[in-house]
Amino acid sequence: MTEILQVILLVDESLQEREIYRRYLLRDQLHTYQILEAETGKQALLLCQQQFPDVIVIDYLLPDMDGLEFLSDLKIRLDLSNLPVIMLTDQGNEQIALQAMKNGAAEYLIKKNITAVSFRLAIQKVLEKTRLIEQLEKSEKLYRSLVESQTDLIVRMDMNGRLTFANAVAGEIFGFKADEFFGQCLLEFVHPEDLPDVMANIQSLTSPPYRLTTKEQRGFTVNGIRWFQWEVAAIRNQEGQVIELQAVGRDVTKRKQAEQKIHEQAALIDISPDAIFVRNLDYQILFWSKGAERLYGWTSAEILGKESHEFLYKQTSPQIKEAFRTVVEQGEWCGDLNKMTKSGQELTVSSRWTLMYSEDGQPESILTVDTDITEKKRLEQQFYRAQRLESLGILASGIAHDLNNILSPILTVAQLLLCKLPSLDEKNRQLLKILEHNSKRGAELVKQITSFARGSQGKQVPLQIRHLLKEIEQIISSTFSKSIEICTDIPTQNLLTVWADPTQIHQVLMNLCVNAYDAMPDGGILSISAENFFVDEAYARMNLEAKVGSYVLIAVSDTGSGIPKNLLERIFEPFFTTKELSKGTGLGLSTAIGIVKNHRGFVTVDSEVGKGSQFNVYLPAIEQLATQEIDDCDLPRGNDELVLVVDDEDSIQEVTKTLLEDYNYKTISASNGVEAISVYTKYRDEISLVLMDIQMPSIDGLMAIRVIQQINPSVKIIAISGFSANSKLLEVNSIGVQAFLLKPYTINKLLETIQSVLKPAS
Repeated sequence: MTEILQVILLVDESLQEREIYRRYLLRDQLHTYQILEAETGKQALLLCQQQFPDVIVIDYLLPDMDGLEFLSDLKIRLDLSNLPVIMLTDQGNEQIALQAMKNGAAEYLIKKNITAVSFRLAIQKVLEKTRLIEQLEKSEKLYRSLVESQTDLIVRMDMNGRLTFANAVAGEIFGFKADEFFGQCLLEFVHPEDLPDVMANIQSLTSPPYRLTTKEQRGFTVNGIRWFQWEVAAIRNQEGQVIELQAVGRDVTKRKQAEQKIHEQAALIDISPDAIFVRNLDYQILFWSKGAERLYGWTSAEILGKESHEFLYKQTSPQIKEAFRTVVEQGEWCGDLNKMTKSGQELTVSSRWTLMYSEDGQPESILTVDTDITEKKRLEQQFYRAQRLESLGILASGIAHDLNNILSPILTVAQLLLCKLPSLDEKNRQLLKILEHNSKRGAELVKQITSFARGSQGKQVPLQIRHLLKEIEQIISSTFSKSIEICTDIPTQNLLTVWADPTQIHQVLMNLCVNAYDAMPDGGILSISAENFFVDEAYARMNLEAKVGSYVLIAVSDTGSGIPKNLLERIFEPFFTTKELSKGTGLGLSTAIGIVKNHRGFVTVDSEVGKGSQFNVYLPAIEQLATQEIDDCDLPRGNDELVLVVDDEDSIQEVTKTLLEDYNYKTISASNGVEAISVYTKYRDEISLVLMDIQMPSIDGLMAIRVIQQINPSVKIIAISGFSANSKLLEVNSIGVQAFLLKPYTINKLLETIQSVLKPAS
C-alpha cells in the first residue's frame, strides 16, 4: 500500500529549532513527511501560494510579523483559512495562544514542553481533525444537496410537533421562509378532521417498528387544502428513546382528484364487457369495474386498495415486470397475459396498459383493459396444430415415395416366384410367403404415411358404418386378449350413411382399437358406439374443423391409463409415440386424423389420467344408401403387345419386364426421360403402351410424356409414381395419360390396368 506523503511547513526564525523539529519528524517510523521551511511570515505565505502544506507549524514571534497577523493574512489575503496551523509559544504566552486559537489556529504548543512524541502527536491530531472536518462538511453538503433537490416535503419535528428542520419545498408549500419556519408547530397545518389520526400515528411511532406510511391526510397550504401522504420514521438517541420524527410527504391531491373523476366515470365504464381497472404505480388497485367483477369474480369491496399481484397472478413473471417497465418508459403496453379468477380458473386475456399522468405531467397510475381471449387462443392452437401437421405431411410424403420404390420390386418378385415355381417345396414357398407378407406390411405402412400426408386415392362410396363396426368387433374379439371386455352400442336401424373409403375407415377404427388395447395391459373395457349427431353453430364455433350439419359419431373408449394433458396436443403428430420402440411407429393416430380430414370429418379426444380415454370420430352423413364394392381378382394376359417400361430404378425396371413377359407381353426399357424419348422415337409404330415413372432425374416423367405426346398424340400411357400427389399433379397439368398407378402395386392391379388401357373402345 502506497504511503501518504504529508507536507509540513516549519516557520521559525531559529535554524536550530527548525532542525530539532525536522529531526522529530524524520524519526517518525509510521509516517512520511515532506518538510518545507521558512524564516519569516512572508516567506511562509509565499510557500503556501506555491504548494499547499497539510500542516503549518509556526512560531508566534517572527521577524516580520506575529502569529495573529500571519493567521489574518492567511485568511484574508490568501483565502486559505482552511489550512491547519499549530502555533508555538513561549511559557507565559498562553493567553496569546488562546487568542490564536480563536482566530483560526488548530492547536498550540508551549515550546519548553515540546518533545519528539508530543510534536508528532500534535501534527497527527491536527491532520485527523482536519480530515474529519472535511468529511463532515462534505457529508453535510451532500445531505443538504439531496434534501433540497427533492420534490417531496422533508421535515423533522420533536415529539410535540415543533419543527426542527424543513427543506425548501416544505417552506414553499406552507408559505414560510426557512428562518420563520423553525419552531412552528406542524400540527397547526393539519386539517382538524385528520388530527386524531395524526396524533395516533405519533403515538404509534414510540414503539417498534418505529416507522409507518400514513393514509392520505389533508393540510392547510398557501394553495388551500391539499392532500398528503407521509412516510414517517422515528429518530432515537443512544438509550433507544424516540426524540424526533423525520417525515417525507408527497402531495397526492391530483391523484385524489383523478380518483374522484374515475369514480364519476365508473358508471359509463361498467357497461363494458371488458375488465377495466386502475392501479397506482405501487400496484394498488384504485378502481375496479363491473366488467372486472364479472370476468375475475372479485367484487370492488374485496379488491380495492389491495395489490393486484396478490389476486390476478400465480406469480410475478418476467413478462409482468417487463410490461411495467415498458408502460412507465413508453406510456403504453399491450400483450397477452395469463391470469387467475377467484375460482382458480386460468384465463388468457388481451391486456392493454396506458400510463395516466397528473396535471403537472408526472406518471400517476396505470389504466388496464383486459379482454378475455381464452376461447380464441384455444381455436388458434387447433389451427396451428393443423398447420404443423400439414407441414410434417410434406416430409412424410417424400419418405413414402422412396419406400414405395424399394418395396415395388420386392413385392412383385415374391409374387412372381410363387407363380413361376409351382413345384417349390413347402419350406421355400413359406419363405417366399414371409417375404410377400412383410412386403405388404411395408406397403401398408407406406399407405399410412401417404394417407397422413395427402390423403390416399382410395375409392369413396356410400358406406353404412354399422357393417364396418360389426366386422371390427369380430376381428378384435378373436384377436385381443380375453382380459379385454368388448362392449358395443351400434344401432341396427336409422344410422345415417357416410361417403367414405371402407378400407381407410377400417384402418382408422382399427388403429383406435389397437391403441385402446395397448392402454389396458392389465385388462379393462373397450367400448365402441355409433350414433347420429347434428353439429349446430355453437358446437361449430367450439371446434375449428367442424361445420354445421349431420354427422355419424363413432366413439372408441377405454378404461386404461389415460393421456397426460401436456401430451394431448402432440398425439396426432407423425412418429410421436409413448409406446416402447418395438411396440409403435407413431403413425397410427397421425394417419387416422389425416384420413378423417380427407373425408371432411374431424376428431376430438377426452382423456383423464388413470381413468381412460375416448376418441370421437365425426364423419359427414349423406342421404344416399350404401353400396357394395365388387372385387375382381382375374389375371388377364396380353397378346404380344410391345410395352415401353421407363423407370430410373433398375430393380423395378427388371421386375416389371419379367412380369409382363410372363403374361404374354413384349417389353423394351429406358432408364430416364431422355432415353425414353429416344426409344419411343425409334419404335413408335411397334410400341402399344408406355409405362412411365414420374419421378426421374434430368428430364422427369411429366416432360417426357409431353414430348412423346407431341411425337404421337394418340399414344397410350400409364403414369406410375411412389408419390400419391402426382396423380393430382397430372390432373392439374392436363396431361392426357390413360391411367395412374401408385407404387407398390400388385401383379393383378398392373395387369388389369394395362388390359383396361389397351382394350379397344366399344
